[in-house]
Amino acid sequence: MQVFLLKNITFYNLATPYFYILFILLLPFEVPNVLLFALSFILGLTVDAFYDTPGLHAAACVLLALVRVLFISITVQKDGFDNEPEPTLSIMGFRWFLTYAVILTFFHHFFLLNLEVFSIDEIQYTLSRVVLSSLFTVFLMLISGLLFFKRKERK
Repeated sequence: MQVFLLKNITFYNLATPYFYILFILLLPFEVPNVLLFALSFILGLTVDAFYDTPGLHAAACVLLALVRVLFISITVQKDGFDNEPEPTLSIMGFRWFLTYAVILTFFHHFFLLNLEVFSIDEIQYTLSRVVLSSLFTVFLMLISGLLFFKRKERK
């Protein structure tokens, strides 16, 4: 979906959605870190192959995996995961998922777009691209989360 549809969607060359990062965000909590980093790197390389960006997406995805590990270790207690193994909107709740998606998306986009420009001269343009692209990406994530929203059953 990212390569064939979303690659061609850009609003005034400021907001580009990078929806593929949702794959990394929705991986279960129990995925070993080595596998998480390997999957992130492979996903980034695959996107790099279609975007003609040698290693930019791979580096940003590995950073995203690192920030994900840190965020989860800070915000979520490992003992309470027996029944809730995935960081989805329906399981973790709207507020937690929104915070999770915004922070991780911002880190990914900030790193990716700064690597892409690699110039301090255009920092204002780059920051506006980071903010608008992050908002657009999180908006698509929330829409997809709400489309596939399942209510938790109370016991």
